[in-house]
Amino acid sequence: MIQKLQVPGRSRLRTSRPKLACISILLALAGAWSLAALCLVALKWLDPPTTAVQMERRAQSWFSSKPYQKRYAYVPLSRVSPSLQHAVVAAEDARFYQHHGFDWDAIQKAAEHDMEGGRTRGGSTITQQLVKNLFFGTGRSFLRKGAEAGLVPVAEAVLGKQRILELYLNEVEWGPGVYGAEAASHAWYGVAARNLRREQAERLAAILPGPRRRRPERMNRYSAVIDERMRQMGW
Repeated sequence: MIQKLQVPGRSRLRTSRPKLACISILLALAGAWSLAALCLVALKWLDPPTTAVQMERRAQSWFSSKPYQKRYAYVPLSRVSPSLQHAVVAAEDARFYQHHGFDWDAIQKAAEHDMEGGRTRGGSTITQQLVKNLFFGTGRSFLRKGAEAGLVPVAEAVLGKQRILELYLNEVEWGPGVYGAEAASHAWYGVAARNLRREQAERLAAILPGPRRRRPERMNRYSAVIDERMRQMGW
């Protein structure tokens, strides 16, 4: 009878490979998270040169027949109309100044709405949207949601509300190739962001959920809702 000889340690090597792969993946994810967290720390003083969404749109333009022109100009919060600041908060995240990155009431309402079979509605805060815009683009996945959730508390702790709002207003997409309040104000109304009137600000805030398909002049109903919310919030 012939016995098959086993090489010592081979079976152990086979069983350790999956563990090594898992450890490598975890280390890579931890490294990516650490890098993103360091970027958030730097953004307390530095303005971002680009974002994941901007890079995504540029890449998409390479495969599109439509011309693409990026319009973008970063301005400090003091040069953005208070009406636009208030309109965006009222429209996108009414509890922005009360929560610490996650609005659990809005998340619960969104979940209940989805379970009832209604159209999917978002419960993301401005901080969550900023993190997604900066690092993750427009894609959706559980992995991205998990990474985003890990970075939101860092953004809240390091940046503070005013800097978060300033970054969001400057980086968010406001039309095809249009990024930030200054570019949006010039593109849609031909004025600087600091000179926007209240109604113009409300209409710009109203297109944020669908900036590539919505147009301010068609936002009569939505802008009226935003105006009422602003009044309820004391603005």
